[in-house]
Amino acid sequence: MVITAHFANWPDRLTKTVDYPKVCIFDFLESSARFYPDKPAVIYYGRRISYSELRSSVEKLAAFLAAQGIKKGDRVAIYAPNTPHFIISFYGIMRANAVTVPVNPMLIKDELSYILNDSGARIIITTGDLYPRVREILGQTKVEVVIVGNYADYLPENPEIPVSPLMNTERLKYQDTVDWQRVLSEEGDPPTVEVNYRDMCLIPYTSATTGRPKGCIHTHDTLVAITMVAYWVRFTNNSIHLATLPFFHVTGMIQSMVIPISFGTTTVLLTRWDRETALQAIEKYRITTWINISTMVVDLLASPNLKKYDISSLLMVGGGGAPLPEAVGKKLYEMTGIKYIEGYGLTETISTTHSNPEHKPKMQCLGIPVFDVKCKIINPDTLEELEIGQEGELVINCPQLFKGYWNNPKETEKAFISIEGTKYFRTGDIVKCDEEGYFFIVDRAKRMINASGFKVWPTEVEGFLYKHPAVLEACVVGVPDPVRGENVKAYIVLKDGYKDKVTAEDIIKWSKENMAAYKYPRIVEFVKDLPKTASGKILWRVLQDMEKYGRKRGEK
Repeated sequence: MVITAHFANWPDRLTKTVDYPKVCIFDFLESSARFYPDKPAVIYYGRRISYSELRSSVEKLAAFLAAQGIKKGDRVAIYAPNTPHFIISFYGIMRANAVTVPVNPMLIKDELSYILNDSGARIIITTGDLYPRVREILGQTKVEVVIVGNYADYLPENPEIPVSPLMNTERLKYQDTVDWQRVLSEEGDPPTVEVNYRDMCLIPYTSATTGRPKGCIHTHDTLVAITMVAYWVRFTNNSIHLATLPFFHVTGMIQSMVIPISFGTTTVLLTRWDRETALQAIEKYRITTWINISTMVVDLLASPNLKKYDISSLLMVGGGGAPLPEAVGKKLYEMTGIKYIEGYGLTETISTTHSNPEHKPKMQCLGIPVFDVKCKIINPDTLEELEIGQEGELVINCPQLFKGYWNNPKETEKAFISIEGTKYFRTGDIVKCDEEGYFFIVDRAKRMINASGFKVWPTEVEGFLYKHPAVLEACVVGVPDPVRGENVKAYIVLKDGYKDKVTAEDIIKWSKENMAAYKYPRIVEFVKDLPKTASGKILWRVLQDMEKYGRKRGEK
């Protein structure tokens, strides 16, 4: 039985289904450039890039790639942080009839080499500060051409908001590479469009929390389908969007790049996350929408200068990737009057499948299925369908669903299940659905802690810990225990001002008073920071492996 209880809480005056244009994703950019040629598509620390300039740059890059022999179906990698280079490359590669492969700029050597080889990328586009990493592994890959850009290509002489000191503003040039400015200065027409909406255009890689990263095959129509989510939050062409999530990751890519460009919106782009810079940007550019990850909200709310800024222009703040602790959501509302709109999605669904309705959001909740998303909850072992209220694995069918894993038919076959003739994707996430049709994450199936026969879900324990006034961030893992099988351990980052006032024993005692006996952490370790992905997700597996295998942080 497909769950439909959520329709009773559907946003007012919003259709339950939408029509999906049969076009390529770059057609949206071309339309926005025709409609709003002089409007800023991107504001980069004060440098304004109009829609007409953006389209022109995309076409020049496409022409260059075609001149290098790139043709339909070839893969081109982007190994870069959030800069205008990334946006131009994303669309330029597709406009050249090729396939974009976004790569996490935090990856080094073996990880980078693996994705380049697995995807078969022939060209890589990167930035000067990252090129030395590329150079180390070039001989191990099929990469033929390296295009190198610099932050200085787009940073204004007098930035309007602070530029991170971690951004190298020099013009770095290397032998045996092609300079970005040269690419955009060459004359040439883009190739004839040979692709259609059914063709592959994107291979983002999973974040590899459970093994080697897998490439997810997305086509133009899956990207077009996900852009329709903009209607869910009443996104308009007059919205001003703050982009702080990394573009290589599907949430940042779709919510902060593809959707804004598709709707002719202006995006204020930050390369590095900094809460004070973000607050200045919100005030200066009158930001209306901000999609983020919960760790950014936690950090922003910890700013001692928060009340000094005028952030009244904000109309919507939301995100996904990790649940927002209830205590943090309440603080956001108390301080700003904004209710956090939490959503849920995966690389395989190119971002959102569930989101809270604006008129009735729930705290620490994935939300309800959005347009045309069908989902069920099954027993992960027996594959039996479960009733509302029961915990089980979420399975999904939707227009934005990927076509399979690149070069990995075995994993593709394992990822899908057929129910009554319909193919569903197995998310691996354990959820429950309440009577109103709202979905709540319980945890990753492989993250469950078995303590004396009781199932302990780390996300739930973390949610409790965030209610403690001294806790800034928390990550819960299972550790071996000779009596209980596994024990519950919490890694905690304390807020400023509490570091000499709260002990591990204090946290354990408080937890015991606020959680069931089998759930509360018996072990607490204070740390300076928690390991995170470039998108801001806490890397619980790194900490889990440290406990399980005795590894030090950063060891393989």
